[in-house]
Amino acid sequence: MTAAAASHAPVPMGSVATGPPERRGLARDGVRLLAVRPGSLTSARFRDLPDLLEPGDLLVVNTSATLPARLTARRADGSPTPLHVSTTLDDGSWVVEVRRPDDDGPETRLEPGTALDLPAGVRLVLRAGFPHPGTPGRLWRAHATPAVAVPAYLARHGEPVRYGYLTAPVVLADVRNVYATEPGSAENASAGRPFTDRLLVRLMARGVPVVPLVLHAGVSSPEVHEPPAPERYRVPEVTARLVTAARDAGRRVVAVGTTVTRALETVTGEDGVTRPGEGWTDLVLGPERPARAVTGLLTGLHAPEASHLQLLRSVAGGDLVARAYRAAAEGGYLWHEFGDSMLFLP
Repeated sequence: MTAAAASHAPVPMGSVATGPPERRGLARDGVRLLAVRPGSLTSARFRDLPDLLEPGDLLVVNTSATLPARLTARRADGSPTPLHVSTTLDDGSWVVEVRRPDDDGPETRLEPGTALDLPAGVRLVLRAGFPHPGTPGRLWRAHATPAVAVPAYLARHGEPVRYGYLTAPVVLADVRNVYATEPGSAENASAGRPFTDRLLVRLMARGVPVVPLVLHAGVSSPEVHEPPAPERYRVPEVTARLVTAARDAGRRVVAVGTTVTRALETVTGEDGVTRPGEGWTDLVLGPERPARAVTGLLTGLHAPEASHLQLLRSVAGGDLVARAYRAAAEGGYLWHEFGDSMLFLP
């Protein structure tokens, strides 16, 4: 089996995390962690992370906090349908994913001009596809009447985005990381979910600095294989400076998740220097654009159709990713946002 085929193999039967680990009797940092290096695969617990890193390694986290981005909309005939709010654009328009009434996938048979009624008298009219206005697809630009402050509106009327493999609804605390400070993501940057306050203190005591950036993640429907849409990010000056210094000193820069990787790589030039920046990124890593800043990656286990796997291979290499996914499948690791973790140190 080729490397690509191995990492695109179906999720093994019974290997999906159907709810937060706390409901399985585990602490947040009690999920399993597979440490992946070119010469070894080591099974541990997430709380063992400080022992797997070296003093001087740099850990970069995404402090975006998850919004309750799922609403119930009503169509012209009054029938309800789930709607996921992916982001808002600079002109105030929304980017949304309309789900099928049974919530078994995105609704792709809509036309521009379709109106949806939302709670509290808000009407949403679909205007064009996102990110390309002339291309129909899963995500839509939309105009809301009357205009509302979206984070406050979602706080009153929304609930967390969830997918069919979850056996019960989740609350906002389930989908927020302990260090999240700036609401803006439609879905949790879940690679960082297993962190606890105590674990962060242990990392710093180990000599592993933890530095922030922000990337507001949009919805990433697991039913559709597609590249990630543009997302808003901000990399502060101190983080950029420390990333460059760590690389110059020969230390590892470990990104906590694909959102961190995307933001860091957006602001890292061909000269290997990471610079502060903010705005929208449409970067997609791959063979033509390998990673320049990130040399280690902490991640969850992604479904075979997820675009995250291409980014993962660009950092760790296809063969190492394939070996890791085979070991995870054989070892009974759990997939998706409440599942187990991998630490790639190529």
